[in-house]
Amino acid sequence: MIPIALPLLGEEEASAAYNAVRTGWVSQGPQVAAFERQFADRVGAPYACAVSNCTTALHLALLALGIGPGDEVITASHSFIATANCIRYCGAMPVFVDIDPATYTIDPARAAEAITPRTRAILAVHQMGMPCDLNALLSLAEDHGLHLIEDAACAAGSEYRHGNEWQTIGRPHGTVACFSFHPRKVITTGEGGMLTTSDPKLDAKFRLLRQHGMSVPDTVRHGSASVIFEDYSIVGYNYRMTDIQAAVGLAQLKRLPDIIARRRAVAERYAELLSSVEGIVLPQEPAWARSNWQSYCVRLPDGVGQRDIMQKLLNRNIATRRGIMCAHREKPYAAAVRRHSLRQSEIAQDRSILLPLYAQMTEQDTGYVANTLRNLLQG
Repeated sequence: MIPIALPLLGEEEASAAYNAVRTGWVSQGPQVAAFERQFADRVGAPYACAVSNCTTALHLALLALGIGPGDEVITASHSFIATANCIRYCGAMPVFVDIDPATYTIDPARAAEAITPRTRAILAVHQMGMPCDLNALLSLAEDHGLHLIEDAACAAGSEYRHGNEWQTIGRPHGTVACFSFHPRKVITTGEGGMLTTSDPKLDAKFRLLRQHGMSVPDTVRHGSASVIFEDYSIVGYNYRMTDIQAAVGLAQLKRLPDIIARRRAVAERYAELLSSVEGIVLPQEPAWARSNWQSYCVRLPDGVGQRDIMQKLLNRNIATRRGIMCAHREKPYAAAVRRHSLRQSEIAQDRSILLPLYAQMTEQDTGYVANTLRNLLQG
């Protein structure tokens, strides 16, 4: 079986986890602090705050910005449901807008049409590792006094062109960016997330909220030569990352450039092998984006059944996934706000499939997947 994804983990990660366990400090501690520093350095952010997953990161981002009941947050329906859920956690309302069919990311023009006096933020998703049009969204947010939050769950190591400079996703230009380290992502800690920002007050709020609102972190209290009593000034959450996870994350960060290079090679091979297939639409990087190729999404030719082709591939030991879901089609969001058609989002869900892509894929693996798909579509 060729799986849809496979994390690249080895002896370095195993040793890192073992060493963290041996220290006796396994909850949030010095390894988490080191992972935060190194991740911030990697993306060019002044501040990075580690949390338990990207869902909690998004929740904290919205909470720290004071978004709540009566507020609207513009976002893409074409995203994993956690994106919309985090808005509802805060009592705010997601306003779904359509995507650019070329990139599968939020369409800035549609976002502009959806702004009202209730709009507080734009929550943009770097879908499948492809950067959204950050420059257009930044301009839109600044013009209307809105926060720009980046759901960068899939985008560790992706880049976009800002002016004449290539910058890593997570370097703050918007308000905050949120990352995932789930096993399906480019680097993993098993579960885990990160928030990056340039605002020290926001970073301090994230740290307070992630640990029950505790005024004194465990590391400070346990390292003090005098007795310290903490207090709890706000209602917080247990959204902490463990030191075991962070130790694995530190080892994964060292691999990141090599992982992305390997994934880009797989994506280039797919493009080479599938570009001649009539009717298929392959993913394309805009001139201002460099994807980490967290996923490789192809749109099927007209008349080809999505489920049918996925089953035929599965019968030949190739795992796939359907196109990214649309939250507005799920029961909790059937009545959610949408101010225009979401047709491109629906087409992307119904007509696309995700092909296997991971760093360990060989040319033989990639060739087998691409040639099998080509033969099924042309036969």
